[in-house]
Formats: sequence, C-alpha cells, structure tokens
Amino acid sequence: MTSILPSVTVPGSSPAEASRPLPRALQRMLSLDDFEAAARRRLPRPIFGYIAGAAEDNQSLRSNREAFGRYAFAPRVLVDVSRRSQQTELFGRRYASPFGIAPMGISALSTYRGDIVLARAARAQGVPAILSGTSLIPLEDVIREAPGTWFQAYLPGDPQRIDALVERARRAGFETLVLTVDIPVSANRENNVRTGFSTPLKPSLRLAWDGVTRPRWLAGTFLRTLLKHGMPHFENSFATRGAPIVSASVLRDFSARDHLNWEHVARIRRQWPGALIIKGILHPQDAALARSHGADGVIVSNHGGRQLDGAISPLRALPGVVAAAGDMTVMMDSGIRRGSDVLKALALGARHVFVGRPFNYAAAVGGEAGVAHAIGLLRAEIDRNMAMLGINTLREMDAGLLARESLAD
Repeated sequence: MTSILPSVTVPGSSPAEASRPLPRALQRMLSLDDFEAAARRRLPRPIFGYIAGAAEDNQSLRSNREAFGRYAFAPRVLVDVSRRSQQTELFGRRYASPFGIAPMGISALSTYRGDIVLARAARAQGVPAILSGTSLIPLEDVIREAPGTWFQAYLPGDPQRIDALVERARRAGFETLVLTVDIPVSANRENNVRTGFSTPLKPSLRLAWDGVTRPRWLAGTFLRTLLKHGMPHFENSFATRGAPIVSASVLRDFSARDHLNWEHVARIRRQWPGALIIKGILHPQDAALARSHGADGVIVSNHGGRQLDGAISPLRALPGVVAAAGDMTVMMDSGIRRGSDVLKALALGARHVFVGRPFNYAAAVGGEAGVAHAIGLLRAEIDRNMAMLGINTLREMDAGLLARESLAD
C-alpha cells in the first residue's frame, strides 16, 4: 500500500506555515548557498570545517558542482503547466518532492539534537531523511520522533556485529536501510586538520576560544547537550553504544572495514525485510552487482567529495549506472544546490536526489525552522523550473530537455 508523509503545499509551505513570519535570521536566506556563510559565522571553526571540508585537494568537491554547468536546459513553451506536481514515489511511499536529506555524521554538534531536527523537518515537509550511522543520538529516539526516517549504516568489521546492528534497526522500526560502501579506509581529510577538527575530538585552547566567541552555539548547542544528555557518544555504529567523541577508542571503532565485500551485502539481504539501498556507487559494474545481490536501489555518490579525491562526479556517473541498474531504483547525491540541479539529475535517470551540507547549515542557523525554510526554497525552485521547462510531472523530465554544453564554452 502506498502511503504519503504529511503533505505540503507546493511550492512553499502549508497555509498556516505561510502566514507565520520567518525569523529575521532566515529572511535573508534566499538560496541554499546563503546558509553556508551564516553557518560559518555561527559555528566554531573546527565544526564548520568538518562539515564543509572534503578530501585532499578538493578536486571531487569542485567537480561535483561543475558537472551541473555542463548541461543546459532546452525548454518547451506554450504548454499548460497549471497542473504541475513534483510528488514522487519511492519504495511504496509518496513524497512531496524529489529530494531528501542525506546522512550527515555528528550533526548534533551543529545544532541541539541535530539528527532529530533534520528528521522532524523532513517528515513535516514530506521528504525523506537518512539518519547517519555516525550520529550522536540513538536511532530509537530519532525514529520515534520522525517515523519513516531511513537509517544509513557503516558496516562494523565482523558478521556478528553486522547482524546485531541490522537487527537493532529492524526492531526500532526502520523500513529502509542504506549501506554506505565507499569507506573501506578513512579518507585523507587534511581540511579537518587545518581547521582544528580531529577524531577523537580533542579539547584545546583553540576549540575553547572558538566556543567562547560563539556564545549562541556554546550555550544553545554544546552546553545544553552536556547538561541534558552528557558527553555525546557515537550511538549507532553498533548494536550497543559506541565511544564518546573525545575517546581515543573512536578510531578503533571506525577501522577494520577494508575486508568487507559483496558477501556481506548478501548476508544483510537475507536478514533485512525492508528496502535495501547501496550508497556510494559510481561504476556501472557495481550497480549490476548491487542488483544481483538483491538491493532495491542504489545512491550514486562520491561521499560529497569526502573520500577518494579525484573520483568521478555522481552526475557524470549517473547515465552509466542507470543503464546497468535495470529496474532497480537509482538515486543520487553530491553537489546539488539548486532546483535546476535536481531536475538535471532526474533528466539523466535519477528517481530521487539527496542534499547534505546545506541542510546541516540550515539547522545550525535556524534549527527545525531553518531546515523547513531550506526545503521550501529548493521546492519553490523546482516548481518554477518545471513551469518554465513546460512540464507538469517529473516523469516528463528526461534527457530531451537537456543539451550538453561544450567544455570550450
């Protein structure tokens, strides 16, 4: 049976929400990019650096954005677009828009109870959110606050721990499991080191100064968390509670993944009754393997440029993956900042896309209201672009409405 999350009036919000004035800090946010500068001012430098940074020379990070500029729209005109809708369906659920919130680790350091903030806003706005396996709030708390949230797992190193984590997610009530498979070893994130972020998080004079000079974050996020919930732990890496963020054992907890292979996916498929998604696919052959091992879908992703620097951008990889995926659902993340980006990805074969950093910034700037505003901005852009492209449904968004731009231009 198809179900739909709480509906939202396109292009913005419900009538009651539309009549409610935006907080002053959000009135200046006119696009997703606007949240980044505001979050930079609000967050301590190490925390902002962790979110914004990528791997090594940031080649993949830049390529993710540049890829969208290689395609231009070829719109149709004099089409009656008065009945346009951006609703879409995934795995038996209908969503209000073709985008969702990507999994982001330690988002509870960006804003108070950040994982719940993101999941609640997504549910209220009728889009999916994926809870990160490196989150600092127990998955049971998040699914209780926002039923329908997806869970993303970084697989532990041995089968018994894998089985226990999968069973924990099932018992909690998650119906969609996302396996992120592009992190056999930790990436070389020099950007984190340069901004003062480390794993484990090490108290320092620099970190203390950053906190003192950002009193809203210090009081509203960090101290509030300590007083109400104690030192944050990695809550969802295993079936049991993980290490605190300041513990030296954190590094050990995130190692021992370099031996994982497709047999582990097959094992999970036998155990997991819901939708199974493989995230981190860039090569067509891996899409075919995911299909043959029982995956219901894949997310074409290079981890937002945070893993292998120089990896192909997901938008460029998308057509080849779609061709190899057969009837499997193909989704995409990395680099999406505008409604036009969403529609270009759909034209190249994606059924849905996920956006990460901008929603994290929005949560840091305005909490749940900030995330809702960011969702509304992206939704409104999609609505306007659909009208100007001459389409009423997302099914009409295909490669015939795109033209490949010459790199010489």
